Amino acid sequence: MRREEPWNLRLFPESANADARRLVWARSLRAIGDGYVSVLLPAYLILLGYHSVDVGVLTTATLAGSAALVLLSGRMVARWGHRRPLLAASALMIATGLGFAGIHDFWPLLVVAFVGTMNPSSGDVSLFLPLEQSLLSRSVDATDRTALFARYSVAGSVMGAIGTLLAATPTILTGRLGVSPIVAIEAMFVLYAAIGSGAAALYWDLSDRRRSVPEVIRPLGPSRGIVYRLIALFMVDAFGGGFLVQTIMALWLLESFHLPVVTTATIFFWTNLLAAASYLAAVPLARRFGLINTMVFTHLPSSLCLIAIPFISNLSVVIAFLLVRSLLSQMDVPTRTSYVMAVVTPEERPAVASFTGAAQPRGSDQPGDCRLSDHTVELRLAASDRRRAEDRLRSDAARNVSPCPAAGGAQSQSLEVFGTRRRLAVTCCLAARAAPSTSWASIALRIARCSCRDFCRPPGLPSPRSLKI
Repeated sequence: MRREEPWNLRLFPESANADARRLVWARSLRAIGDGYVSVLLPAYLILLGYHSVDVGVLTTATLAGSAALVLLSGRMVARWGHRRPLLAASALMIATGLGFAGIHDFWPLLVVAFVGTMNPSSGDVSLFLPLEQSLLSRSVDATDRTALFARYSVAGSVMGAIGTLLAATPTILTGRLGVSPIVAIEAMFVLYAAIGSGAAALYWDLSDRRRSVPEVIRPLGPSRGIVYRLIALFMVDAFGGGFLVQTIMALWLLESFHLPVVTTATIFFWTNLLAAASYLAAVPLARRFGLINTMVFTHLPSSLCLIAIPFISNLSVVIAFLLVRSLLSQMDVPTRTSYVMAVVTPEERPAVASFTGAAQPRGSDQPGDCRLSDHTVELRLAASDRRRAEDRLRSDAARNVSPCPAAGGAQSQSLEVFGTRRRLAVTCCLAARAAPSTSWASIALRIARCSCRDFCRPPGLPSPRSLKI
């Protein structure tokens, strides 16, 4: 048996193969581009003369287009394997960078945003995500799966933090070389295209199992029920998260506190570094407390921090809350991915990755509300994380599914879900009574209470409707 190099043992789990390493390095490289683009994009569009509403429309187009491509990723893998779709996504990334660098008109930019791979946050919501995740899950032993996904997330977060620092490059070029800010930012978009070329070089050497070993990749089968329930939970979380993509957050900081781009980039550098620390902390926490507990109880405090931000006018306190939130909010990412891949069969993983990848932050599809002058962004920040907090409570229902250590799709259902849903219904009821009776929060909580009462009611037990809450 060939002995692994020491640096591989430090950076990757022992069971990770060459494909896993290439995917992590490619994710790191792409994260650099995503990091600075998410900060420069709103500043670039404002320099071109666009309103904040236009920024919201273009951001929405990037998310909507990515969602459409992600939904097709399962079929892509079934027909062409992983290597060719990843190379095609890299070509799309090159075209996206060149398109933003050379096009200034709104409607052509909207088309490029929709069909391209631009990420409005340092995280990944593009076609790359489900393709890489489904390949990662089979590139490591089941016991090391969570550790590998944590490293994958850490690599993206750390390199995304470094990428946000590169957002200061146009300011440096403008001051020292005398080039216009627009030209300097366009050069960064060209660099984004060059990064896509580097990612393609890494994907080129991926092993394509479809060439040698016939591989059965099928649509959702025995795991259909649990996957649909998990997707419903992730969609609630993603709807809230879509209000908080890094591009919109950068726009809010730039307009509300009149921060320069350099300062904004520095803030996101530290938030991404703390997010990387949270990825690493997720692994021992998941081993100690379980995947579901790690997902739920680390996300709720981070949501409370974000809810408080719109009511604070002191920039230092706002930054402190953002840093605390970043330290806690991303612990659910590797644990959630590992959990989903563990409860489905190996043949279903590409299809599952396409569905769960589509349930990424998409909530910014209300661009008309992005009027910073009347503080709508602050209200959206608070509202979105109330949805995120509700989703963290709802995800507790997933406790009734036991991950299969090897790869199996067998799922066990226990009577505990009845008590879990009843506790959730009580929580929603109390929260609805505390909120104003005419607010959207009260209405949403009352609907959630009703939906929780009969959900997964075990046969033979009395209906929750007969029990007073």
